[in-house]
Order: sequence, then C-alpha cells, then structure tokens
Amino acid sequence: MGPSLDLSKKNILVTGGSRGLGFAVAQTCLQFGARVVICARDESRVREAVKELGRVAGPKAVRGVAADVGKCEQIDAALDVLESHFGALTSLVHAAAVQTPIGNITEVDPDEWLETVRIDLFGAFIATRQACLRMQPRGGRIVLFAGGGAASPRPNFTAYACSKAAVVRLAETAALEMAHQGIEVNVLAPGPVRTRLLEQAIGAGEHPAAEEVPASLGAGAAAFLISDRAAGITGKFVAAPHDGWQHWHDHLAELSASDIFTLRRILPRDRGMDWQ
Repeated sequence: MGPSLDLSKKNILVTGGSRGLGFAVAQTCLQFGARVVICARDESRVREAVKELGRVAGPKAVRGVAADVGKCEQIDAALDVLESHFGALTSLVHAAAVQTPIGNITEVDPDEWLETVRIDLFGAFIATRQACLRMQPRGGRIVLFAGGGAASPRPNFTAYACSKAAVVRLAETAALEMAHQGIEVNVLAPGPVRTRLLEQAIGAGEHPAAEEVPASLGAGAAAFLISDRAAGITGKFVAAPHDGWQHWHDHLAELSASDIFTLRRILPRDRGMDWQ
C-alpha cells in the first residue's frame, strides 16, 4: 500500500470510484482518515460501493454520486455533494476510464473511438478543470491516471493509448498553469492491475507484457501523491511499480529542477549518436 499517511484533513473526489482501481483508491484514502466522495455512471454500483466503503471508516466518511465525467454539470454536482458534506475540496483522483474499442485502426468503429476519447481525455480535462476552479482560493492536489499506451505505442488500443498519452501532457501542462495557485497535478501509471479493463483486453486476446500488480500499489501511490508528503511534487508521470515514489519526498530539489519523470522526445545524442 505504500507509506503510512495522514489524510485526516483531506476531502477527496474519486472518479470511477465504484469499482477497480478507483474503488481501491477510495478504500485506501479512507483507511488513512480521509473523507471521500466517489462518482461513476452506474448509480446502482455507486450505491453498492458506498455501502462497502462505509465499512472501512464508517458511513459518514463516504458519499456517492452518479456522474458522467465528460459533463461539467455532473462533475460540479459531485463536487457540490463533497463540499456540502465535508467542506472544501482538497484533492481529486481521476480514475474513470474506458478501453474499448479494441482492434486494428482500420476495423474499429469511429464513433466508439471518439466516445473513448470523450471519456478518457475530455473527462480528465473536465474533472481537472472543475476541481481547479474549486481549489483556486486555497490550493490542492490532483492525480490523474495514465495507462498502457501512454509511454509507448499500444497496437489495437489506439483510442485508449492516444487518450492516456494526452492525459500525461494534460497533467504536465495543468501543473505549470496552476502552480501560482498552489495546485499540484501529477499523473500515475498503475501498471497492469486486474480490473475490468485488463479483463476486456485479455478477452480480446491481448495479454499484458508485464506481470500483473495489485491494485493496492497504484492506490497507495495515488494516496501518497495527494498527501502532504508529496508537497512540491508536480507535473510528474509516475509509474507505480517502478519509480520508487515512496522516497520522492527526499528528492524534492532534484525532482523540481529537472525533466525526469516527464514525456519527451528521444534525440540521437540520448542514444550516443552525434549526427544531429
């Protein structure tokens, strides 16, 4: 799960919180003392998730809202619920995503492709934008989720991969834009976690290149990145299974002074070539 954290002063919105990685994030944050509102599109699953999460920290610490992350008014409604029950928003963890269509670029349905981009990229933009509007007077912390295809090509997943690569750049750019407001934004790749997205991929004959990792690892990394121990870390692309984020608090100067853990082009000189 990562280091022991104190989230007792955190009021957190977790999108996609009714199942999978989002649920694990909500559960972890509650265990560390936070107050959490989850949202997802399926109202019945939200109710079930809230009931289960209520067993972690008591029913008064968690609320749920049915919401489509691609619609401003529905994200605002979820934020209104959070602020009316718990007070000012301090943190957003955006885990909502879809993965289909799966297939060759010439075979997938264009409308399905666009719908994935709407949810995965536009939804990340909407959630980030609306959260920033609420956080501007006080500052806060935001964690977005990347996924397979964000750092390298992922054949047969063009909509998901393109969306997630763009989410990384969204986080990096928003981090710069909101720095003067005290809002810090990072993006997290959880690794191949056994969720419905991974099961969809396996069902389509696509198997992860890396060994599966527990949801608790990504959830712990997300909790760390919205905690006060991560203050000063912003605009970074974190791979939960690999990057030693548990110790980043000890390297704040190095993190802020360089482009490590960011997207960039690979130049010839990076590979020992001198012809450019």
